[in-house]
Amino acid sequence: MPLVDMPLDQLKQYTGSNPRPDDFDEYWERALTAMQETDPQVELVRSEFQVPYAECFHLYFNGTGGARIHAKLVRSLHARKPHPAVLQFHGYAHHSADWADKLIYASVGFTVVAMDCRGQGGNSEDTGGIKGTTHKGHIIRGLDDHPDRLLFRQIFLDTAQLAGIVMNMPEVDAERVAAIGGSQGGGLALACAALEPRVNRAAPSVPFLCDYRRVWEMDLARDAYEELRTFFRHHDPQHLRETEIFEKLGYIDVRHLAPRIRGKVMMGVGLLDTVCPPSTQFAAYNAIGSEKRMEIYPDFVHERLPAFEDKTIQFLLEM
Repeated sequence: MPLVDMPLDQLKQYTGSNPRPDDFDEYWERALTAMQETDPQVELVRSEFQVPYAECFHLYFNGTGGARIHAKLVRSLHARKPHPAVLQFHGYAHHSADWADKLIYASVGFTVVAMDCRGQGGNSEDTGGIKGTTHKGHIIRGLDDHPDRLLFRQIFLDTAQLAGIVMNMPEVDAERVAAIGGSQGGGLALACAALEPRVNRAAPSVPFLCDYRRVWEMDLARDAYEELRTFFRHHDPQHLRETEIFEKLGYIDVRHLAPRIRGKVMMGVGLLDTVCPPSTQFAAYNAIGSEKRMEIYPDFVHERLPAFEDKTIQFLLEM
């Protein structure tokens, strides 16, 4: 089998190389307190797009730092109450996509909510003092500021806050809420399940945002991780602050959040992935202490994994 990373037996033992800040737990408890003190001011606006068996809404809520977050919500008209829900998270710089791809879950009795990450390709606001998008650069945003200002801190909190909002909906069974997504969406599904431990299941594929130093060591700080190289070139060209930078990135490393997950996890990985290297994904997976399984695709890169969506539906229907 061709290799772009460690052999599989080593991947199954790998625990990561990016440092974990000493105050990591205190950092996230402080962050969750800030989230809980934020009045979400939830608003549902009926969409122009509708289908006979479900209702479609734009959902808005206030995230930390005053950003107004947008999500698409599709609610089955025929599901039993209370019924399960699934949270969808999208790839880097993308958006919540079409209504149509949410209908399969509604058709089997789920409420589906797909969040737009703040400042990326959808309708959620950025927090940089203006409305709209910054598109990318979100990994490094806040590296020259206090760790509480890291943008992915806020995005991770948005996922947990959305989970809590959905769990509080009267038609939703709070004990049967799942999180799914690919690439950035996979990383966010894991972060959501970590920060809102009531999440029953998570089904990430090829997750991003894991083990940043390993990406750097493999000389793969390009594509999704390109901004790491850009940051060093522009702001630390001699790497005098390298230890500091990777330690700060440790606050938003999904690998360090993974031990908080309590729900069941099914993860998909392509062993030829050079965008989010397999070892970084295994670092997060190996840190999960709850029931889990890895679906391995030896010949696949950073792409859609065949039948993984079918496996995900079956996995969630087990709830």
